Amino acid sequence: MEWCEQLAVNFAILNFALPSFAQNLQEDFLDAQNLQEDFLDAQNNARAEVNVEPLAWDDQVAAYSLAYAEQRIRDCNLVHSEGPYGENIAMGTDDASIADALEMWIEEKVYYDHCSNSCAAGEICGHYTQVVWRDSIHIGFAKV
Repeated sequence: MEWCEQLAVNFAILNFALPSFAQNLQEDFLDAQNLQEDFLDAQNNARAEVNVEPLAWDDQVAAYSLAYAEQRIRDCNLVHSEGPYGENIAMGTDDASIADALEMWIEEKVYYDHCSNSCAAGEICGHYTQVVWRDSIHIGFAKV
């Protein structure tokens, strides 16, 4: 199993997940709906903590996310799309979850100073700021 067998792409205007090999379409559809709702709720909870308006689901952004995630899974390159949306990308093993990726991004909050809009020296905050970016109003994601 390659390290890139699972990839999550979160575009700050994106969010949708559908298993590649569905054995039970109805069950998979419900799982995807729950995953979408859980991910959206978690993002919006992080945004509410800093008084930022909640995100809404966007199917177009989700489709973009899925297409890009499928491209990255083929070549295993963890690179940003340079596309029209802000994005966070995470890659992990088969047992990694979307929640794991989101938790990793939100954990950067401790290094971010909202008053000065800056990150502590030597730390990374860009994933967290993408989650709470005030101008983002829609979201979509993909997991492949």
